[in-house]
Amino acid sequence: MKEEKNWLELIKQTADFIRTKVNRLPKTAIILGTGLGDLASHINAEVSLPYNEIPNFPVSTVEGHAGRMIFGTLGDKYIMAMQGRFHFYEGYSMKESTFPVRVMKELGVKTLFVSNASGGMNPNFRIGDIMIITDHINLFPEHPLHGKNYNELGPRFPAMNEAYSKRLIAMARDIAKEKNIRLVEGVYVGTQGPTFETPAEYRYFYRIGGDAVGMSTVPEVIVARHGGMEVFGLSVITDLGGEGIAPDVSHEEVQKAAAAAEPIMSMVMEEIINRNEEL
Repeated sequence: MKEEKNWLELIKQTADFIRTKVNRLPKTAIILGTGLGDLASHINAEVSLPYNEIPNFPVSTVEGHAGRMIFGTLGDKYIMAMQGRFHFYEGYSMKESTFPVRVMKELGVKTLFVSNASGGMNPNFRIGDIMIITDHINLFPEHPLHGKNYNELGPRFPAMNEAYSKRLIAMARDIAKEKNIRLVEGVYVGTQGPTFETPAEYRYFYRIGGDAVGMSTVPEVIVARHGGMEVFGLSVITDLGGEGIAPDVSHEEVQKAAAAAEPIMSMVMEEIINRNEEL
């Protein structure tokens, strides 16, 4: 049997390295997904660390993911942001792909914001819609909490009855109403990828309760909640599939649709972070 890595030691090593590079530590973190990395341009960066310079970090291999960790201010709040994430389909284990979330927790992050590009199967959705993630369905073949549980990181059987913060969802609804912008809501289905979905898969995901599907986010959210972090998530609907819809999509088209929606997503994220007295 292959001996498991000492994850506690690796997390501490990485966190200690980051502490030597920054003057202060944030309570808020953002993971920026496909085509959404431009939110980083809204951050007044104090420190930028390429992933390949951070000990024990994987390196993102996906086009549209810059691959760096940024520390700075968004509005008047000090945050950290991952510009690019790590996916199970890239060949990383679940523990490797969610390792940065463990490091965030070790650094003192209390709230995690996640974003992604996803395919919509809710018939009321349109390409370019921004979906507030209210819940998720985990269809990944490996679980990020599989194996030995470290009580220092979280409980053996963490509750997932509120994976996405109802408090922050309510704030997003208020912002959408104030700004007169369209935000839809729904359940995100997480799958391993890297293929886009077949028409039958879209129908299946919708019938089991999903509104959008993607290849990320769910493992990160599970690990964040395992560590007691509050989570808020947004999906940009970059393509559509399902009953009566013939999905025809490329990664380039996904990036374009995500980039077009980025200004609104950035505004919503920034408004929530700056209105939240707890961050």
